[in-house]
Amino acid sequence: MLQKFLKEVIVIVAGKQSEDIAILLDNKKHVNEFIIAKKLDITINQTRNILYKISDYGLVSSIRKKDKKKGWYTYFWKIEVLKVLEFLNGILTKKRDQIINQINSRETREFYFCERCNIEFNQENALLNNFTCNECGDIFSLKDNTKVLKELKRNLTRVENEIKLVEELVEKEREKIEKEKQKEIVSVKKKVADARKVRLAASKKLRDANKVVEKIPKKKIVKKVVKKKIKKIKVVVSKKKTIAKKRTKKVVHLSVYAKEARVPLRQVGLKEGPKARNIGAMKKIKGKK
Repeated sequence: MLQKFLKEVIVIVAGKQSEDIAILLDNKKHVNEFIIAKKLDITINQTRNILYKISDYGLVSSIRKKDKKKGWYTYFWKIEVLKVLEFLNGILTKKRDQIINQINSRETREFYFCERCNIEFNQENALLNNFTCNECGDIFSLKDNTKVLKELKRNLTRVENEIKLVEELVEKEREKIEKEKQKEIVSVKKKVADARKVRLAASKKLRDANKVVEKIPKKKIVKKVVKKKIKKIKVVVSKKKTIAKKRTKKVVHLSVYAKEARVPLRQVGLKEGPKARNIGAMKKIKGKK
């Protein structure tokens, strides 16, 4: 019954040609779009167009994965059963309301029809046309609504039964989803608890190891005194060189001796002149010093 309802919704949304896609998408896991195209014997573009139409109503979910070799993304699709059933429930509820309105209208109002053209008019429209047909000119006849009412009531009961079935399926699907959520919560809590146990065990081991280390007596560590070698730096003192002063011998000119002995310069072999006088002046200067 569920697959029938799924097909009905897919036909309403995407057309008759996409009816079989509902069965392929009704899976626990998401289905590869290339596999869907292959099984339906249509191109990948046609498959995507159908899936996009259904996706516009929010009736399918998709995930994408990147192909490591080729580098493009591949989409995986899955039908959302609960949303499909709620969507169908809304359609059936509108249909039921329309049938109820038609039944009330048939029970309270009169309808006329042309027997030749088989055209139906309500009382207001028949009055506007003077109860004559514009096509053939025949006079309208009053229509018996008993058959129409029977058909409408039959349709109403059928729709109401479908609504009950859909509502039951909706409740089952909600319970199923709730159970899956609870399982996920339990599994997550279990993982958290396991991780906590592992952490506690590791910390306990670490504390025990620290206690064992504390019990072991510590060895006295004797520090060796290492004498630092001091490098002796030789200071080289450069001796100053003593420069001996050269003693200059005083040279006395021959003319000086000649003058002191009161001997004429010619006898000594010298000539009188400015040089002799100069030498005499020099002697005087040296004598003063």
